[in-house]
Amino acid sequence: MRTIHRHLAAGVGLTALVALGAGRVLAQAQPPAASAAPAAPAARAAPKVRITAPQNNAVVTGTSVHVVLQAQGIEIAPVAEHKAGTAHHHLFLDTDVTAADVPIPAGVKGIWHLGKGQTEFTLDSVAPGPHRLIAVLGDPSHVQLKPTVTDTVHFTVKP
Repeated sequence: MRTIHRHLAAGVGLTALVALGAGRVLAQAQPPAASAAPAAPAARAAPKVRITAPQNNAVVTGTSVHVVLQAQGIEIAPVAEHKAGTAHHHLFLDTDVTAADVPIPAGVKGIWHLGKGQTEFTLDSVAPGPHRLIAVLGDPSHVQLKPTVTDTVHFTVKP
């Protein structure tokens, strides 16, 4: 009996116990339980932004350009909520992106803040010709996310 208990404590299976007990099952043994490690929290994907319209190298007829944006790995929220871990879109038309460590300026030609959490926006009165549009994700204080999250498309406006 002592041998059987020692084998049970060592995790010997039921078949071995039957052999030790000369054909009699002296104790029912369950296989040792696998230790279930706690599941690691899912790593959050790095934020990404994508301009889905206009498409890269598109030709847009008319002077209004409808912009559609998608973000992944981060919640898009209105600036007024000032909620940590969120972002909102900024658009730069034919303008270089501002320095990464300062707030994106308001009231500057060619820069739009989509501070209400918008994912669509229409640029009006876009001049005919080639253009570059950059989407940038900014935090509630209008500072670019670190690392910087951008997407760029080029398009041409035909009147």
